[in-house]
Amino acid sequence: MTRIDIKRWLSSHWAVLDRPLLWMLAGLTLMGLLNMWSATSGNPSKFFDQVRNFAIAFFVMWMVAHVPPQTLMRFAVPVYIVGVLLLFGVMLAGDVSKGARRWLNLGVTRIQPSEMLKIAMPLMLAWYFARHESLVRIRDFVVAALLLAVPLGLIAKQPDLGTALLVGAAGLYVLYFAGLSFKIIIPALVLGVVGAGSLFVFEERICLDEVNWPLMHDYQKQRVCTLLDPTLDPLGKGFHTIQSTIAVGSGGLIGKGFMNGTQAQLEFLPERSTDFAYAVFAEEWGLLGSLLLLGLYTAMLFRGLLIATHAPTLFARLLAGSLTLIIFTYAAVNMGMVIGILPVVGVPMPFISYGGTALLTLGVACGMLMSVQRHRSLVQS
Repeated sequence: MTRIDIKRWLSSHWAVLDRPLLWMLAGLTLMGLLNMWSATSGNPSKFFDQVRNFAIAFFVMWMVAHVPPQTLMRFAVPVYIVGVLLLFGVMLAGDVSKGARRWLNLGVTRIQPSEMLKIAMPLMLAWYFARHESLVRIRDFVVAALLLAVPLGLIAKQPDLGTALLVGAAGLYVLYFAGLSFKIIIPALVLGVVGAGSLFVFEERICLDEVNWPLMHDYQKQRVCTLLDPTLDPLGKGFHTIQSTIAVGSGGLIGKGFMNGTQAQLEFLPERSTDFAYAVFAEEWGLLGSLLLLGLYTAMLFRGLLIATHAPTLFARLLAGSLTLIIFTYAAVNMGMVIGILPVVGVPMPFISYGGTALLTLGVACGMLMSVQRHRSLVQS
């Protein structure tokens, strides 16, 4: 192959990637790797594991970006069915770890099927509404809600509150973009606010076991109590929240500098490479660094919604819009968790937290966004 042929080959395959989105991802990747080096105190083993995870995620993103939305649409039902069946498999014969049954042992490897539903759920619902595009009725939203409720219930039963939150949000975003009326959305939000407010009213009685909250497991009650007052158990359940808020607050305006964060480097901050990686970042780079990070996520949000707006089919619009919002939800929930305004639910910071499965999911999502952008000139057949 000549140099010209190689150049043409690279150019043709480079063209499938959306340049603005790619530059945003490059910025987040650089931040994530710098933060990982600091969070692991310069541990080359874990750092290069994360480099490998990023390489795999970007390769998967590149591969998915080649697949036209029409082809993605054909995979919607099979992927959803396989995902739900695997969740039933977890319920019946899954491995138990740290009190939760989330993993399925396939012999050669273990998988976490709930991660698959973060992509399968919006894919399935976008397919369903695209099939009923000519006339979307109330019963279609009821069917869609049932399609969402089945995997959501299975994931919540594991229990895995963080993943259930993200899967549920992904499904609700599709329902919203498909035209779910605010007459339904607003009452649901009001009920949620009233429910959350009642937790504050009964805070002390709940945490002292003087009142049982309906349908609330012990671990969920502990998370509510920790959110409302981390000092109830400062060396136990509240330790993570207390240390992370100290780390974020001590960063000040410009931060303490790369690898100079005392909470992280002196190992006061738990889970500093995974769930609380953002606390390491905020301590070292301060408010200005956090604003830059939030700015990149916001830029991704606007770019993804712009891609969704210009998508040629309803399926592509629903898929791109929901995937964009779910990535932003990842970031918003993790930030809220770290600064103590949301319960600790194990949601990673996109492209900042350590982890191969989450990065792979994000790679697939970004690849689908790029696929929609690349094939935007196609018309629905």
